[in-house]
Parts: sequence; structure tokens; C-alpha cells
Amino acid sequence: MKKLVLKVEVHDHKAKSKVMQAVSGFEGIGSLTMDMQAKKLTVSGDFDPVKVVNKLRKSWHTEILSVGPAKEDDGKKDEGKKNEDIVKAFQTYYSPPLTYYYVPPYEETPGCVIC
Repeated sequence: MKKLVLKVEVHDHKAKSKVMQAVSGFEGIGSLTMDMQAKKLTVSGDFDPVKVVNKLRKSWHTEILSVGPAKEDDGKKDEGKKNEDIVKAFQTYYSPPLTYYYVPPYEETPGCVIC
């Protein structure tokens, strides 16, 4: 069981329902909750977080807040630091690829062809 917390830029309830519908299509999703004021989407269950994040990034600006097990242990004091390290590694490894554009060189064209 995993718990994934994302910040998804949605502005209205129509976009919220589209996000929820997109994520609910994956296998193993146990629960979905979305806080509209904080723009936080919490997904828990037995699923692949990489696929969920990639699907959402195709249509919405998505930021990973935390990735980890569904149940948190209260006995561990450095859990927050460990969680930050996981999120940082996850963002570094699974960041969207850069898009390169080709711009052909500028060639001078005559200003007046009929002259």
C-alpha cells in the first residue's frame, strides 16, 4: 500500500472531476481525496505512482509533495527527512523530458522581388 500526495493546479470543480476520473482509471487505486483549497490530491492503494504522475502531468501542472507507505509510524523521528529524500529522488528521476525545438537559420530574402 502506497500513499501519494500531489499538488495539482485545478481551478474549478469540472477540472477536479476530470483529474479524479483520470486517476481512478488505474488499477489498484484504493482511495482518492482532493482538497480544492490546498489543491492537494491524495491517492492511496496498491498502484504505480510513476504512471499516475505522468498521466496527470500531460494535462495539468503537477508537483509531488510526498510518496511513501500508506501507514506512517509514529516511532520514527527522521521520517520527515526520509520522505523529503524520497520525493527529491523521485522528482529528479521522473521529471518530464526537456523539449527541444529546431529553429532554422535566418536567410536573407530580397525585400522587393518585382523591382
